[in-house]
Amino acid sequence: MAWLLFSVPLAFALIAFIIPSNRARAWTVTIAGLVQLPLVALAIRSSQVEGMNGWLRLDSLGKLVLGFTSLIFAACALYVPGYLAQMRDGNVRLFCTAILSFFGVLTLMTETHHLGLLWVAMEASTLSTAPLLYFHRTARSLEAVWKYLLVGSVGIALALLGCFFLGYAVLYSGSEPSLQLSELIKNAPHMSRSWLHAAFIFLLIGYGTKMGLAPMHTWKPDAYGEAPGVVGTLLAGGLTSGAFLAILRSYQICVAAGEGDFARKPMIALGIMSMLVAGVFMARQKDFKRMLAYSSVEHMGILVLGIGIGGGAVFGALLHMVNNGLTKGVLFLSAGNIHRAFGSKSTDDVRGALRRAPFSAGLLLAGFFAITGSPPFGPFLSEFTIVSAAMAGHKYVIAALFLCMLVVVFIGMGSTVLSVVQGEPGPLPQSPTAQERLSTVAPGFLLLALVLLLGVYIPPPLNQLLRSAAATLGGQ
Repeated sequence: MAWLLFSVPLAFALIAFIIPSNRARAWTVTIAGLVQLPLVALAIRSSQVEGMNGWLRLDSLGKLVLGFTSLIFAACALYVPGYLAQMRDGNVRLFCTAILSFFGVLTLMTETHHLGLLWVAMEASTLSTAPLLYFHRTARSLEAVWKYLLVGSVGIALALLGCFFLGYAVLYSGSEPSLQLSELIKNAPHMSRSWLHAAFIFLLIGYGTKMGLAPMHTWKPDAYGEAPGVVGTLLAGGLTSGAFLAILRSYQICVAAGEGDFARKPMIALGIMSMLVAGVFMARQKDFKRMLAYSSVEHMGILVLGIGIGGGAVFGALLHMVNNGLTKGVLFLSAGNIHRAFGSKSTDDVRGALRRAPFSAGLLLAGFFAITGSPPFGPFLSEFTIVSAAMAGHKYVIAALFLCMLVVVFIGMGSTVLSVVQGEPGPLPQSPTAQERLSTVAPGFLLLALVLLLGVYIPPPLNQLLRSAAATLGGQ
């Protein structure tokens, strides 16, 4: 089962590369997404999924990330045929192969319990997503790819140093060097504290770069701004969640070593900084896709801040990871539809979307209220859980800063979204792809329904999985 989970998307990637028909390639992505869902459901229900002598092991934390990222990919897979049918440029063969390859390595990230293999999977995710950013083959998309590769390479190099330092911390304890998670947790109490501290900082900064935490977020506005909406969904809901999981793996080791307090301090600092930077750059942002990139920076900050607060906020952070990923799917898919309907992503040209693309504009507006923590959507519940835990832990300054940043983001993001959806639309673009289709709006409505459900009701299996995952991180 462990091999099958990541092998299925990679096998479909090979099929998509080989077959000659572009239309068939698009449906290959859809079939892969639908085939993968029951396999993931079976794996989540299984008590033990292992392989490669313990290098692959699906624990509660991995099950959580794999489950909701598979839902996001399935929604994107349903979206892809309708999207590619509207496109007249771009390499469809490369697009379908890369998107399936990315999901394969993302699945591997959720399964691996070896930090070296996790690093390899993270690097593979960078290489598989880079061609997706260049799908439209414009000068700005090329610039975005180079920035993405350059900044990401620095981050992944720092993470590699963190792995080396972690191995040396084990060697210092007199144990046999190993990067297998179970061995690291077992030997954690005997590790060199100075080398363990250095390893965590390098891993936090390295994988934090892949998450898009400030100030390592500089690749994100360009990459999200130039990527197709479906690719933005996978980056914001999938890649960042995989990077967050990598940080949580290193945090598990610190908790096992009794160094949880040390690890939480830089996470709180990066979390607050990310929210602050996002709030500043979101104000008066004219490019609504870049605005979503800064929204992602904000919510990555919320995730690490929740872990840094500890206690019940760990549960809230994990729940928010799910809520943010699903909501970002709503926002990026609808933003991509609006972009094509107007031929622009600037508020100088895009107005009156409720008249020209009413379903997508409605999704964008609902997604805005959801992502800014408005009830009854899921992010409200997870953000409320984090704030409540901060107050219960007497971290009043952190709670106050958190709430202030939420207000700033709501105002900044609201001005851009309202400019897009309200008013009178201008002349129709010359592009023939200006009409909405059921295939490109239905996936957004499916994700929105899940976000609404999680705001009023957390299914017992998900609640149990969240609590089990939080317990592995020393939370409640």
